[in-house]
Amino acid sequence: MRLQRILAATVTLGCLATLAACKEGGQPATPAASSSTAAADTGPLAEAQRYLRQFANCDDLSDKPDDPRMPAGDFPKAGQWSVKEVGVCSDKVRQGEIVIAVPGDMKQFQERYKSYVLDRIRGGDGAYGLESRVLVGKGFVAFPTSTKTALTLVRSDLRVLTCNPTAPVPEGYKREKPLVEHCSLSDFVNAEDGSGSPNLETPQDPGGKGEKAGQPKAGSLGLPRADSIAELRALVGNSLDCEKHFSTDPDAVAIESIDYAPVVEGSGLGWGVTGRALCGQPAAGQRARDLSWLDTVGDMKLLQAKAKAAQLADYKDDGKLRQTASRLLVGENIAVETNSPSSRHGLYQLQFLYLNCLPGFSAPAGYRLEKSQVEGCVLTNYEPDHPLG
Repeated sequence: MRLQRILAATVTLGCLATLAACKEGGQPATPAASSSTAAADTGPLAEAQRYLRQFANCDDLSDKPDDPRMPAGDFPKAGQWSVKEVGVCSDKVRQGEIVIAVPGDMKQFQERYKSYVLDRIRGGDGAYGLESRVLVGKGFVAFPTSTKTALTLVRSDLRVLTCNPTAPVPEGYKREKPLVEHCSLSDFVNAEDGSGSPNLETPQDPGGKGEKAGQPKAGSLGLPRADSIAELRALVGNSLDCEKHFSTDPDAVAIESIDYAPVVEGSGLGWGVTGRALCGQPAAGQRARDLSWLDTVGDMKLLQAKAKAAQLADYKDDGKLRQTASRLLVGENIAVETNSPSSRHGLYQLQFLYLNCLPGFSAPAGYRLEKSQVEGCVLTNYEPDHPLG
């Protein structure tokens, strides 16, 4: 919180580097439309606006230096840091503004920003720039004041410029080379309050010493196994819609719908899956119902590694998993993919466990929490949104 107080008090270039300064001290409320003069419909600012609007709102574009949405202090104005033009627009949906700067020399701009960050650090503000909101694009730089806007914009080709030497860029994020040494360009949005991009390097692994949190005192209850799809179908018959609606036809197994998405995509062989079947009713004049997938597995480590990557990619997008995405429940040599919480509860009674790779996950006492075959994931029967009754 010290960084936020300093930046809010000084109202300097901190409006470029952290959301808090602009929201708490350096950014007046968005003016009414009548008080903002729209910038020209042509030119670099308008081109930047058109690009930004593909990913976020950027309304009421103004190039007036006295627009009350413009950050005060040492924000680079036209003529400074090689900047030729500066404008500002509003993302009212995400309750923030986007300042746009058009440098004549992008390398010079990055060098000046780096120098400013290092000067702040040498002046005693060692945390300055850790929460950079300097998003570098092709021919322009965007400075969103809202973390939500920044998260939306990094889905484009815009990249966060960070020049604090201690700033993290966790694994799983794009890393690109900037025009200056010892800085980074990435799609990782850091935020002190945890509202930024998830750090995918910090899942809670139960592999440490001592008693495992949530681990039954008697040890593992084991995992189910089956030697064929037929055995797996019989095993899960009471939990899934497999008795009357079942198919191993490749075309049927490849079906997914707007409500049901499997974990395994494409050829099952590339996921370590040796056999595959579909339970439930595919669409036939009506929406699909109760779709689940059964897998026999020849390479469980490969399946879990691929499922981990898919789960983290889904989570990285907005910090939560899609409701339509199936969860992977595994046994010794078998797996089930389903997005039905009630079906998963039945499968937990059969000792299947869910592969959970989300950062910060832990299970309370009484639930199972065991190591998976891939680093950074756990096997569990605890779902925070759907705890067992």
